[in-house]
Amino acid sequence: MPDNLPILSMIAFSPLLGVLVLLFLRGDKGRLIKTVGIVTTLIPLFLAAWLYVDYNYQGDPLQYKESLDWIKVPLNHEGIQQITKFFFEFKYSLAVDGISLPLVFLTALISTMAALASVYIKKRWKTYFILFLLLETGMFGVFLAQDLFLFFLFFEITLVPMFFLIGIWGYMNREQAANRFLLYNGLGSAIMLIAFLILVATAGFNQDPSQTEAIIYYSGDIHTIAHNLLQAPEAYVNQANTPFFMSQAMKWTVFILLLVAFGIKLPIFPFHTWMLKVHTEAPPAVVMIHSGILLKMGAYGLIRFGILFFPAEAQQWAWVLALLGVINIVYGALLAMVQKDFKLVLAYSSISHMGIVLLGLAAFNISGLQGAVFQLISHGLISALMFLLVGSIYERTETTQLDRLGGLARNIPFISGILLIGGMASLGLPGLSGFISEFLAFLGLFENHRVYAIIGTLGIILAAVYVLRGVLNITFGPKQPSLLQQGMRDARFIEAVPMITLVAFILLLGVYPSVLSQPLQQTIGSLDQLIHSVAGKIGG
Repeated sequence: MPDNLPILSMIAFSPLLGVLVLLFLRGDKGRLIKTVGIVTTLIPLFLAAWLYVDYNYQGDPLQYKESLDWIKVPLNHEGIQQITKFFFEFKYSLAVDGISLPLVFLTALISTMAALASVYIKKRWKTYFILFLLLETGMFGVFLAQDLFLFFLFFEITLVPMFFLIGIWGYMNREQAANRFLLYNGLGSAIMLIAFLILVATAGFNQDPSQTEAIIYYSGDIHTIAHNLLQAPEAYVNQANTPFFMSQAMKWTVFILLLVAFGIKLPIFPFHTWMLKVHTEAPPAVVMIHSGILLKMGAYGLIRFGILFFPAEAQQWAWVLALLGVINIVYGALLAMVQKDFKLVLAYSSISHMGIVLLGLAAFNISGLQGAVFQLISHGLISALMFLLVGSIYERTETTQLDRLGGLARNIPFISGILLIGGMASLGLPGLSGFISEFLAFLGLFENHRVYAIIGTLGIILAAVYVLRGVLNITFGPKQPSLLQQGMRDARFIEAVPMITLVAFILLLGVYPSVLSQPLQQTIGSLDQLIHSVAGKIGG
């Protein structure tokens, strides 16, 4: 890959090319609009695949860096005689490491699959695909941003198109689902903004040694903030003569703010009710994006800002993360077992599977952290596949109620077969991606928190119950006369392509997990060293 090629900016903003083309197309050109929308998503998918293959597993974990001066605001400096100038400085800064790289590829892959699944959309195609591509740009930016302000901007960009995608193209109670989505996520964003402002104003300082004047820059650079937070308080203050510093009490405050902000997005119990509405009321293609990618932004934020910024606080609260993870797993599994709507079964299943991510983070070792990231990717693929299948089944039967579905394997054998594979992956069958992620997360947790690990395995047992109950009822359950009378058509080509593609990646991760573990090694290894150094200080 040429060194001067801004590959990350190309990935992040290539969906806007499609937006530009769509703006000049007439709204009644449905086939052309859908073609432009789908083809546009192939551009970042190709670039993300190129990026994944080109990533140097032996080099610096942070690669493909792009940085430009963006916003610079002068500040007052009364009372600080040693300092001549203060500035707020925010940069357009992008990069990827072993954690964000697979999430970028996952975003590109699921976006393309969801664009193909958008064949079910029946109205306002032009507006739909414009919002869809804007959402894709925001998601890429979240995983690529290396500045807090830039991260927050991209994070907020995802909220607006998602709100309209739910509210316009959803089902009967779509407005209520959209409003609840915006209310909860807007609250989480407000809490995150408060935490980010505190971080910038305290740990964001940097003094340029090349300047003859004593100039202090307060920036949102993630690595500058992480470096300053890990210093001793005395060095922290004396290094730059800064009037602000982050006390231990303030560190705990910001850590809890970040836990709540990203916990809403994940979601962590009891901040999960908004997600249930979205999964049941949003159109299938939008739920593929939401469950497959947007929920992962919460876990990514916890890793990137919660653990990397505050490793000591996070480690002391590991038991809290483990407890929350166990609650998510067991609560989600128990509720999934009694649902009559298959969409709600999958929604509660997502809550349960996100609990496994929390268990992996709570382990605070290489196995657990790898398991957490594996679970993000695995669940993204599996949930996208399952909601794609839900859309296909609803299109043919006009229902997702389990008591109104049954015996579909006779009418739509291909879709039923893919549904069985997705269900087996969801319950963690060996040879599929779900098994690898769950095994690593529980293996890591068992080393440090055995009781939580043992209780958490109950969720895996319950997963077999609710998954098999739903999947087997739909495929081989009692045949419904009303459905048998309908001339159902099995998967069309445009449906079969994303189904086969997602199954292929689920199988790939299951039989060859090194394709994901290799880029993770450097980043997870450096994070593990940081955790052990902090543990040594705490123990000392």
